[in-house]
Amino acid sequence: MNKKDLSERDICTKFIIPALRDAGWDEQLQIREEVGFTKGRIIVRGKLVSRGKGKRADYILYYKPNIPIAVIEAKDNRHSVGDGMQQALDYALTLDIPFVFSSNGDGFVFHDRTGTGDVTETCLALDAFPSPDALWARYRVWKGLTPEADRILLQDYYDDGSGKAPRYYQANAVNAAIEAIAKGRDRVLLVMATGTGKTYTAFQIIWRLWKAGRKQRILFLADRNVLIDQTMVNDFRPFGPAMAKLSTKAKTIERDDGSQVDLTIALDKKRRIDTAYEIYLGLYQSITGPEDRQKLYREFSPGFFDLIVIDECHRGSASEDSAWREILEHFSAATQIGLTATPRETEYVSNIAYFGEPVYSYSLKQGIRDGFLAPYKVVKIHIDRDVEGYRPEQGQLDRHGEAVEDRLYNTKDFDRTLVLDERTKLVARKVTAFLEQSGDRFQKTIVFCVDQEHAARMRQALINENADLVKANYRYVMRITGGDAEGQAELGNFIDPESTYPVLVTTSRLLSTGVDAQTCRLIVLDRQVGAMTEFKQIVGRGTRVHEDTQKYYFTLIDFRGATSHFADPDFDGEPVQIYAPREDDPVVPPDEPPSEDEAADTAIEDDSGEYEVLVGGTADIGTPTGGTTREKIYVDGVAASIIAERVEYLDEHGKLVTESLHDFTRKALHRHFASLDDFLRRWGATERKQALVDELAGEGLPLDVIAAELGKDLDAFDLICHIAFDAKPLTRRERAENVKKRDVFSKYGAQARAVLDALLDKYADEGVLNLDDTKVLRIPPFDALGTPVQLVKAFGGKPGFEQAVHALQSALYQETA
Repeated sequence: MNKKDLSERDICTKFIIPALRDAGWDEQLQIREEVGFTKGRIIVRGKLVSRGKGKRADYILYYKPNIPIAVIEAKDNRHSVGDGMQQALDYALTLDIPFVFSSNGDGFVFHDRTGTGDVTETCLALDAFPSPDALWARYRVWKGLTPEADRILLQDYYDDGSGKAPRYYQANAVNAAIEAIAKGRDRVLLVMATGTGKTYTAFQIIWRLWKAGRKQRILFLADRNVLIDQTMVNDFRPFGPAMAKLSTKAKTIERDDGSQVDLTIALDKKRRIDTAYEIYLGLYQSITGPEDRQKLYREFSPGFFDLIVIDECHRGSASEDSAWREILEHFSAATQIGLTATPRETEYVSNIAYFGEPVYSYSLKQGIRDGFLAPYKVVKIHIDRDVEGYRPEQGQLDRHGEAVEDRLYNTKDFDRTLVLDERTKLVARKVTAFLEQSGDRFQKTIVFCVDQEHAARMRQALINENADLVKANYRYVMRITGGDAEGQAELGNFIDPESTYPVLVTTSRLLSTGVDAQTCRLIVLDRQVGAMTEFKQIVGRGTRVHEDTQKYYFTLIDFRGATSHFADPDFDGEPVQIYAPREDDPVVPPDEPPSEDEAADTAIEDDSGEYEVLVGGTADIGTPTGGTTREKIYVDGVAASIIAERVEYLDEHGKLVTESLHDFTRKALHRHFASLDDFLRRWGATERKQALVDELAGEGLPLDVIAAELGKDLDAFDLICHIAFDAKPLTRRERAENVKKRDVFSKYGAQARAVLDALLDKYADEGVLNLDDTKVLRIPPFDALGTPVQLVKAFGGKPGFEQAVHALQSALYQETA
């Protein structure tokens, strides 16, 4: 057996696995082969949706399940022993793995990323691979782990036996948080993009600390009832009878699997607390308020909780005098973990000042790059009134007969201080036209408006544009805002993938955060978004991939220029602390007062059925008004029109580009083929043409889909020549007829020529590229010419058949303009 002739898989089986086994690695529990850890970026152009290749490591070694410690990249023996090292280091950086190996079956190259050894990179014989305990000992020295911290860090993850395992970044986040807490850190911040599973990550952290006995009483805080309820019956379900909700109202909730369960509550009707539970979940609005009687959290002793986890912590705990902060300060002795997609960092408000630097971050950009989050295309629409402004004519009266102040009104004024009804109708028409042209008027859509009153008018305009579907079901269009009880009651149905209605939802800020709208395919921005934090949250409403409904991307229609945030270098960058206290200033930044609209739209139903409007840490209890107190000017009869529209896509580097599918395909093909001659050489040298087509498809260029999108019924060869190099294309039928005219197969007998003629016809009709596959001989019309064995014999055997087909393919592509 010549080692050089062995495949990479043979090298793995015959040399690498035995070396690992001899070193003491358990094949069942510690060794995983060909581990795919990303899904492959979703690439969108027009209606074209494809996935790039995901990253796949040859071997990942785990000290314990979900605690990776080493990665190995294998090569066949025609490569040198260290040829896989750079690839392995790239994987190790992503997976946060300290020990990296490369092998070709002769031995190993070992790279120690910890820097604790004498040298960083060294060569090892096959029989010198380190044992699990040896690598873990190095890891412990590197991290400075005590025996107690080591015990906590090695506590098992929860495993329900279904095979569900954390994604690599979730395991990274869990392990980073556990390690920080095991080493004594009591304030921990995790930054994870919307849609990446923060709640499941929090569950695994809590589970491991709870099972290790490190944290016995735990409080999970959120600011939406739906977040608490769904968390209890889904991700937190394994806590079972140890868990209860800080609420006076029992509810029956539907789980993800369709079953129903009654929530356990920890408060009686008199709001007395049952302290027998270990895991408590609650709305911060339910356990605090401006009046002493509302501060339920004080019923717990300051030392009652060992661990507090704050979901979406950017919304309240960042500010010093917020409602959440008083809860956190009451339980200051507890370890506190903040979860956020967008750490709030402004001159006035900071999370990092409170929690410290994030122990782990996973951004929207990383999620899209890895293929776990949906990319987006942006439709920018410019309305003449927004671009040019509006100045009333002399003596212009408003709807109530009052004179309109003579000044130039712009996009900041529209729907906030001045209402042009025709502009609202134009936006509704454009949104409706988009849905109609997309071929799916039932794609879940969120329209973000200036305020609640604007959301009400937009709802009415959309109803009038979609009267046929509203007639079938009035819930086709609904307003869901903080002051609309009927709308809020439909929030669960909107985010439920199984529920058709509501379809189009108008809102202002209520749906901008914390709502898991998995099937949302369209986001419409008809208001300015000043804060980067809020913009990221709005984009996050659409980033969830939902494969069951084939939702792989979403569209963002921008009427107000809000997507200029995409050009901001801070978009999806690392969190930045910009608060700089002077000598006598407090370390924690002062609160940034919310706008009037933001205050109005944080109205959330509490357990009493009333609404609690939170403003700068205080609350006013009252029934919702359903509108805004700001007086607006309504001007009728002022026309508005679209003056510009363009579509932008995310390119493979995550940058927004304005580019047609034709231009995108042309550039991508030029990266593969430097010139027409280069392409012709590659095509001619490839025996199986389908292999070259498959290679392009694997990198996001499925040619059949591109041909359909461009409306060109061309062979892959002609499609590439035409799009990339402006060559005049020939149809498949024309190519087949040219081969027949040249009579290039006269040397074959009648039966063989009949087979070749039939293959040409099949190519002309279907564009089949793998013509040398003998399986094609089993189907019509070949089965009428003889059995597959007889037909192959007509060519003198299988080699003769394959040779004839390759000659046919060469003849097909002989003409190139």
